[in-house]
Amino acid sequence: MSSTPLAPTCDSAAAIGMSPAKGRRLDGGTLAIVVVTVIIWASAFAAIRAGLKAFGPLELGAARFSIAAVPAGLYLLMTRPALPRLNEVWRFAAGGLLFVALYTALLNLGERTVPAGAAAFIININPIITAVLASFLLGEQFGRWGWIGTAVSFSGIGLIALTETMGNEAVGSGTGLQLGWGALLVLGAALCNSITTVVQKPLFVRHKALTVSASNMVIGALALSPWLPGAYAQAQTAPLPGLMAALYLGVMPSLVAYATWTVVLSRMPAARASNFLYCAPPLAMLLGYLWLGEVPTVMGVIGGLMALGGVAIVNLKR
Repeated sequence: MSSTPLAPTCDSAAAIGMSPAKGRRLDGGTLAIVVVTVIIWASAFAAIRAGLKAFGPLELGAARFSIAAVPAGLYLLMTRPALPRLNEVWRFAAGGLLFVALYTALLNLGERTVPAGAAAFIININPIITAVLASFLLGEQFGRWGWIGTAVSFSGIGLIALTETMGNEAVGSGTGLQLGWGALLVLGAALCNSITTVVQKPLFVRHKALTVSASNMVIGALALSPWLPGAYAQAQTAPLPGLMAALYLGVMPSLVAYATWTVVLSRMPAARASNFLYCAPPLAMLLGYLWLGEVPTVMGVIGGLMALGGVAIVNLKR
């Protein structure tokens, strides 16, 4: 009875340009990178809400990734990595266009009405989508305990969404989660995340994780650059907390966390790695309270604990 997602077999790996996955054990170094990634990304939801008080949704995204793209571009110039093969170009493009530009645009637009903690729980439908895509495209599969853990975590996310929708002691502005365009936009961002996770996994056979991440930053920043002049104009009158939020987003959740996430994906099967992201919503809810005063509900806390419990089942019951 296996609960660990299986890597592609030799034949299926060769068919999609991958080598068989190595090193299935979760070592201490990889776990530390996962923890750093989850904490930083959890903080991004509150930072976006803070940044939206000073910038428009697309302008905030343009400012965020223009900051991240500078050191990322310098890294590529200094290391001079191997150019992508012709059949890899679309995978690099997908990372920049989907995982950076479109993901950021959809999430920022959605968070205009969706509180930070609730947005984090909606985004974290991503591991379910990733598990399905990875099963079909990468040959990765969950055993019985893997799917049980996923169901427990997903139920916790559903409990949070239901509580927010009912508006019982709602998080954030006091209006609860508005299941309209805002929530649908955040769901669209989750889909972008899942697609990119699966599409870019084969790149780690030939390219370093930091090379992939830096390329994503540069391509995404270029895609968002039409909104950069507007961001500059808005920055002239933006309050200091909004400016600091944009700077934080550019350095930590973008430059640092995107890099650490690609390192995680280079060491672990895509579906299993994505399950760690279930830890982000409870942290985002806590940070939303500390940073923005968004008070979580009792049922929300229970849902968060269920999400964490599902992660434990998937990754410890082997």
